[in-house]
Amino acid sequence: MIEYIHTCISVLNLVMMSKIIAVFVCCVLCILVCCTTEDINIKMGGNETVTFPALIVFGDSIVDTGSNNDLITEAKCNFLPYGRDFLGGKPTGRFSNGRVPPDFIAEELGIKDLIPSYRSSDLQSNDLLTGVSFASGASGYDPLTPQLQSVIPLSDQLKQFKEYIEKLKGNFGEERTKFILSKSLVLVVASNNDIGISYFATRIRQVQYDIGSYTDMLVHFASTFIKDIYGLGARRIGVFDAAPLGCVPFERTLFGDEERKCSQEINSASQLFNIKLSTQIDHLNQNLPQANVVYVDIYNPLLHIIENPIKYGFEVVDKGCCGTGTIELGTLCNQLQPTCIDDSKHVFWDAFHPTEKTYQILVRDLLNKTLHKFF
Repeated sequence: MIEYIHTCISVLNLVMMSKIIAVFVCCVLCILVCCTTEDINIKMGGNETVTFPALIVFGDSIVDTGSNNDLITEAKCNFLPYGRDFLGGKPTGRFSNGRVPPDFIAEELGIKDLIPSYRSSDLQSNDLLTGVSFASGASGYDPLTPQLQSVIPLSDQLKQFKEYIEKLKGNFGEERTKFILSKSLVLVVASNNDIGISYFATRIRQVQYDIGSYTDMLVHFASTFIKDIYGLGARRIGVFDAAPLGCVPFERTLFGDEERKCSQEINSASQLFNIKLSTQIDHLNQNLPQANVVYVDIYNPLLHIIENPIKYGFEVVDKGCCGTGTIELGTLCNQLQPTCIDDSKHVFWDAFHPTEKTYQILVRDLLNKTLHKFF
């Protein structure tokens, strides 16, 4: 009888243990599922789950998705070989062989696959709900920069943003518009053309400013623009820093030595601007209620790719895929120019802009490092 009781107890213990294991396994699976969706849905205090309803973008060619197509400017790319790896091999005005950062970011956040230009003739009212790009290639913080290439300055991008807000209100109402503006991810990407072109390549600004005072001016313009979009309702604002411009092929050609090494002078200028920008962003966060202004580091991830190409599957870092790879960009990169056979081996597509593969690597890095800071 005693043995029978012991046997029953043993069986019960086994049943209880199996239940405990089952519960434990379920918990682990739940954790794994939550982790894989963290980039899209982030749990806040209590039971509230917050998502980004839209992606709204301002700036230059890094995030331009077609704004310059109908402008009379050399800073356009709505022709082959640009876009040769885009869906259907179609050039759309994106300064790369395929997709650009706004497209990858929107896809990763589960918003939509592509971010259209606000100036696109194909834009639909429903596109407004999930975001657009106001960015214009060759633009910058310095008002002189867009004038040099006859493109859309940030002041006009701001006017378009105001127009966009009125369209949202007219189509979807005040409350939904306020929600979209306050909860969306808003990106500001500028300074590269200011430093790389207006200051160093053309030397126009060097007549008036040393690099210290020029970067001070750029940060002032950046801060003013951030406060302007904040005043219109934006609250989650990501601000890209300047890239390691001394390492882009175009600047290597102009300022590198015979071996076309990176220009340390230009990289130092980018770093100086970045330090000042980061400090100013900290100041803005202290003085703009309910704002999350986030400094987005592109300088270091891109420099790491350039200095460690094999790690990322690249072979060519000092030349673009288009033409000679040393000076061709915009209208100089056209169907008359030969292109490399395998652009996935190149960090840069033309003499200034990264390839689709490079952009995809950079976007994954920036989302992993900065996404949580918007909450």
